[in-house]
Amino acid sequence: MDNADIEEMFQSLGPVSIRRMFGGKGIYHHGVIFALYLFDEIMLKADIQTAPEFAAAGARQWVYQRPGKKPVAMPYWSVPEDAFDDPDEMARWARLAYEAAVRAQKPETPKKSAKKRKNDLGEGR
Repeated sequence: MDNADIEEMFQSLGPVSIRRMFGGKGIYHHGVIFALYLFDEIMLKADIQTAPEFAAAGARQWVYQRPGKKPVAMPYWSVPEDAFDDPDEMARWARLAYEAAVRAQKPETPKKSAKKRKNDLGEGR
């Protein structure tokens, strides 16, 4: 699948950017990764809220297996089959994936100014 196909698949979200990663591609919307293209398949981000919906729709969770290690279930699921034939369904799954990705982001901690850091260290007095 080339980048144009991926962009078309997710056009309902608006602009997406695509970056190469681990032999595949990361798919971003507003700087947030919400999908992967790995092993010739699109995988959508899910979380505790949305994973049951993916499972109920027959999607498969990506399980990473390293030789000699325990399998690790990743927070990415295959696209439900019905979505490939129905743009409205694809839009719904893309939106769920993006929302899960936004929820998964860690909140930014406010950064102290250089002056404040110096004062905290007892400098600048």
